[in-house]
Amino acid sequence: MRVLIIEDDLETSDFLVKALGECGHVADAAGDGEVGLEQARLSSYDVLIIDRMLPKRDGLNVIETLRSEGAQTPVLILSALGEVDDRVNGLRAGGDDYLTKPYAFSELLARVEALARRSQPEEGETRYVVGDLVLDRLSRKVTRSGEAITLQPREFRLLEYLMKHAGQVVTRTMLLENVWHYHFDPQTNVIDVHISRLRSKIDKDFVMPLLHTVRGAGYMVSDSAD
Repeated sequence: MRVLIIEDDLETSDFLVKALGECGHVADAAGDGEVGLEQARLSSYDVLIIDRMLPKRDGLNVIETLRSEGAQTPVLILSALGEVDDRVNGLRAGGDDYLTKPYAFSELLARVEALARRSQPEEGETRYVVGDLVLDRLSRKVTRSGEAITLQPREFRLLEYLMKHAGQVVTRTMLLENVWHYHFDPQTNVIDVHISRLRSKIDKDFVMPLLHTVRGAGYMVSDSAD
């Protein structure tokens, strides 16, 4: 596993590079947000470990910039800020996990390895089809009636999960755990916002809606008229 650590505390950064190396992983380090962003752009990593408060460019801005450019590398945010709102802001910025300082290295290692496993392509279907909607997991392309649909990374993951469970009701809890990887309910409208954006892209200009809200239960992708 190859990891990039963006951390301005040299002692912490050196420790993580050494400790991850002793566990058989390869770790690079960057001391500020600008350098870290460029390094993440230029090289391929399995996981990024990003401190939230960095010089030159803060950690959340680094994450938001990478996500806006289509990067989907899993991100573990490190921060001394541990309130619920802080964690929610970090996850909404595009982070995949959030670890507060101080932390045990064993927990950090377990979380990094879990993120790396999660990002590996799943076995099985590489292409989902519901009616005239097609999602190709390998090319990361989505079309409806042959027309290309541009999705942001989180929108793609949301649609992928819904299409994987086509014809089934997908609850909000399922989406929080499997698309956002939240292990708590952030009590925000993040799901509603993304569902609305996704619906505007895959249903708005077509006669038959495919993304349905099942009142009181969740959501479903289906080409059934019932």
